[in-house]
Amino acid sequence: MRIGELARRTGVSARALRHYEKAGLVTSCRAANGYRVYEEGAVTRVANIRYLLDAGLTLDDVSAFRSCLDGDVPSAPPSARGLEIARERLAVLDARIAAQTAARDRLAKALEAESVRT
Repeated sequence: MRIGELARRTGVSARALRHYEKAGLVTSCRAANGYRVYEEGAVTRVANIRYLLDAGLTLDDVSAFRSCLDGDVPSAPPSARGLEIARERLAVLDARIAAQTAARDRLAKALEAESVRT
């Protein structure tokens, strides 16, 4: 499939796909006309890259997960660095969730107190 179709199927811009390719996270072949051509597995790979980026990892961090980007179930375990990154990111996400939960609870109490007054 060409870059436009991969972009459409993954919701990722063609520019981002070129960036992932430059970072070595996605590969393509060149057709006779010079267009990039991606294999079907690139859809899953790009989805997994987006998942990790959405979890707050950087593109450099994602490269530590190269061995396990090609399926819903990793074909190989992440590197030791990948595991370390995942643990660090999980701790950051847990802290954010705790802070957001506390903020939500304060807001709910304020609304509850206001509804009692009216």
